[in-house]
Amino acid sequence: MQISGAQMVIEALIAEGVDTIFGYPGGAIMNVYDEIYKQDGFQHILTRHEQAAVHAAEGYSKASGKVGVALITSGPGFTNAVTGLADAYMDSIPLVVISGQVPMSLIGTDAFQEIDAVGISRPCTKHNYLVTDAADLARVLKEAFYIAASGRPGPVHVDIPKDVTAQIAEFDYSKPVEIETYKPNVVGNPRQIKKAIEAIANSKRPLFYLGGGIINSNAAYQVRELVKKTGIPAVETFMARGTLSYDDELLISMLGMHGSYAANMAMSETDMVIALGARFDDRVTGKLSEFAKNAGVIHVDIDPASISKLVNADFPIVGDVKNVVEQMLEKCSEIDPDNYESWRETINNFDELHPLTFHEDTDRIKPQWVVKRVGELLGDSANISTDVGQHQMWSAQFYPFSRPRQWISSGGLGTMGFGFPAAIGVKAAAPDKVSINITGDGSILMNIQELMTAVEKKLPVINIILNNNYLGMVRQWQTLFYDKRHSETDLSVQPDFVKVSEAFGGIGYRVTTKEEFDIALKESVEKNVVSIIDVVVERLENVMPMVPAGGSLFNMMLLEKKEK
Repeated sequence: MQISGAQMVIEALIAEGVDTIFGYPGGAIMNVYDEIYKQDGFQHILTRHEQAAVHAAEGYSKASGKVGVALITSGPGFTNAVTGLADAYMDSIPLVVISGQVPMSLIGTDAFQEIDAVGISRPCTKHNYLVTDAADLARVLKEAFYIAASGRPGPVHVDIPKDVTAQIAEFDYSKPVEIETYKPNVVGNPRQIKKAIEAIANSKRPLFYLGGGIINSNAAYQVRELVKKTGIPAVETFMARGTLSYDDELLISMLGMHGSYAANMAMSETDMVIALGARFDDRVTGKLSEFAKNAGVIHVDIDPASISKLVNADFPIVGDVKNVVEQMLEKCSEIDPDNYESWRETINNFDELHPLTFHEDTDRIKPQWVVKRVGELLGDSANISTDVGQHQMWSAQFYPFSRPRQWISSGGLGTMGFGFPAAIGVKAAAPDKVSINITGDGSILMNIQELMTAVEKKLPVINIILNNNYLGMVRQWQTLFYDKRHSETDLSVQPDFVKVSEAFGGIGYRVTTKEEFDIALKESVEKNVVSIIDVVVERLENVMPMVPAGGSLFNMMLLEKKEK
């Protein structure tokens, strides 16, 4: 059929099964927004900032497993969105971000709101397009969704000049995607898998190293079965929380810079690392030369460029984690769980020596207590988003995650301001779950304007601010490594967050006791409206354990023993 480029965008979104998009209109994308006004195939959620639109699309994608979609205009509309693109690129989140561009005749003339969007997005997207002919739009949009979701997922950027959205051309969305240079390998090599299984069977202290790729490939339940059948202990990365349920006896905990003592020691003592969908990030490995230095390495990843990039893999297996784990399950009868009983006991001893805990306080609210209490009251019924900082690490350490896609946070880029808009996207994707954003008094201000989005669209996100009147994580580093020179991290002058929430049409609570917190959380859930719970917590609490940057995993700063 002959339709305009703007109509093609709408038809492509509907053909891809998109039910929700996030965006902010402007001159260069106005033709597309005119067609959005006329359609009823999907809902559009108007955010109050383009960065928030992309973060909301990320949250939607993380919670649903679908491709998230954001729509933005040219110039500052696009540059505002770059942080979201970079965040999605670092965390392998499938997005299609469509931006308007000035008309073709004005490109390169420094026209009003012109920016080289394709040039800017090239380093922080999996792929990008500048569409110069409406006849190409059907192919480009279909390729964009395919590339975003296949292989190692990631954001794809499609830049469309305004005159191209007005062009009339043939629209045919039935043609299959054929990209000669892009053929992801999704099935593991059977011989390599056989060798890996034999190596595991011959090891004495194997350890599953579970990464975020497991969540991306929807492989969590297959991994649970593999862990159970082999009896091999497992550690999770920050991005993999929820792969195993918190009460799984074989789950040690999170590893890395703020991982548990037992998890980091297990990685240091293992003789066989079984890495599934993990990229050996520096926050996990610490000093590379000391990382699992006496272990063989099995590395399973969809991205061949990730394998042996940082740590040499003795058994490299390129393929989709879900498929490879299913292949491993067919052969894992060779592995005897009884062989690892003493290894499991060793790890239990590590945990008993230095458990992941904190010192309770009867008078003041500890931030870790808040996270644990949310878990006790809501558990599986909540999805947990966070911003970035101390509150993020405490959430990863102490929330009882029971399922994949329950944990939504910014990992690789570490984006303050991510949590609230992401939690809006999470609520749009999973309306039956309570959407919690655990944040800090620094992070919440970075996208606090999204209170208006949440109130307008009746997306009742509960924002729990762990308020220590500091940029807490930076303050912690300044305390430990900069001789307590707290340069520009004191946030003692802050707004009244209760009044701010009320001004936007939500509700707010100022909490100074545990009893008040219980009341505030229960009322926020029951009232089912947008809320802020501003919790006054211990100001100088540190996240422990901690591996200093560049240090070895086994050289942790630990929580000091409390004097009796």
